[in-house]
Amino acid sequence: MEKALKSTLPSGRFSKVEAARSRIMRAIPSRGARSTERAFSMALARGGIGGWRIHPAGLPAKPDFYFPDAKLAIFVDGCFWHGCPRCGHVPARNHPFWSLKLALNKVRDRRDNSRLRQAGIKVIRIWEHELSSSGRQARLRRILKVLRMPPQPDRAAG
Repeated sequence: MEKALKSTLPSGRFSKVEAARSRIMRAIPSRGARSTERAFSMALARGGIGGWRIHPAGLPAKPDFYFPDAKLAIFVDGCFWHGCPRCGHVPARNHPFWSLKLALNKVRDRRDNSRLRQAGIKVIRIWEHELSSSGRQARLRRILKVLRMPPQPDRAAG
């Protein structure tokens, strides 16, 4: 845990955490929102969009999806972890810790965007809540536009 985060907690660590809360937090994977990434990869496949890689190495940041030919990085951001202005929130319990944690995540996101753009890579960020059917179609159209591909019919639609 980062030094700044530790300083917000009594004794530099979580204390007096209920067993149920500890079990819930321990179950959260530290990397990769698999269900969100899976939903988006399925939307790409249904939209006939190929040529992407998941979590590629060798870039100045770690996007969720990368189109090497188009130099396009896509991040699918969880609303809680990345502080979505629409549906993200800061938990009341351990508020100073979570406020700082989410703020540092936003700083990292901006830094990653900047590093990728300096390397000549276009960046698209998609909020988790935008993976609903109407939001998903709008995002896929935007990606197709960046990739300069004609819109594809949604193969799952019918």
